[in-house]
Amino acid sequence: MIAGIDIGSRSMELVVLDGEQVVLKRRLPTTFDPAAQIARILEDVDVDLISATGYGRKLVTSELTGTECVSLTEIKAYALGVSRVCPEARTVLDIGGQDTKAIALLPGGRVGKFEMNDRCAAGTGKFLEHLATVFQIPIEEFGQYALEGTEPLPINSMCTVFAETEATSLMAQGRNPRDIALGLHGSIVRRTVNMLGRVGLFEPLVFAGGVANNPCVVSMLKDALGVNPIVPEEPDFAGALGAAYFGLSHQKNVE
Repeated sequence: MIAGIDIGSRSMELVVLDGEQVVLKRRLPTTFDPAAQIARILEDVDVDLISATGYGRKLVTSELTGTECVSLTEIKAYALGVSRVCPEARTVLDIGGQDTKAIALLPGGRVGKFEMNDRCAAGTGKFLEHLATVFQIPIEEFGQYALEGTEPLPINSMCTVFAETEATSLMAQGRNPRDIALGLHGSIVRRTVNMLGRVGLFEPLVFAGGVANNPCVVSMLKDALGVNPIVPEEPDFAGALGAAYFGLSHQKNVE
């Protein structure tokens, strides 16, 4: 059996394959002790190979896990994972906790071209998570809250701190907080649309990663692009799934 693990800034996901079949999925918060969380998520998991991706992939070692380990980039993992879920996909958008990736896909899950924003949390899940706390709303409910707005108020800064200042200023002016939230989501979508434009948008577009669970971002992307993005049933697991299939391919090549 093969395990694929995606260790992100906010959460880590595990997918276990028995042959080509997914037999186990797990998810845990990364916390400030990712090594301990890796041990927890792999508890009672007996596999022949662990394939790791994400920010913390270098933490997954044979010394830590007692199992042979390989690793791959997030770009390759998401390309492989999405191609398994949606073989006809031509473009992948992943908005995770700490970065945004836009990937043009070639047949077989190969990467044609990509762009990645990983210099700061602008336009990512962390951006939304921080600003949700300003509104005192759980992050899981923030997207639906924003969808209740009617007029997206302009938020010009993509810096989390400055965007919070703009939002707070608008609140002090008595503006509808749902319209402010809608504007914050719109700022993410504008940045994302620009990235997709540079990579080249071809349908079908698959939207993966944690922010794909946010209904407001999905809805605004659809309106901005004129394209209906496909959101997998569990968009957060695309990277771990791709890592698992990479591990499976690696094992076959070694044999």
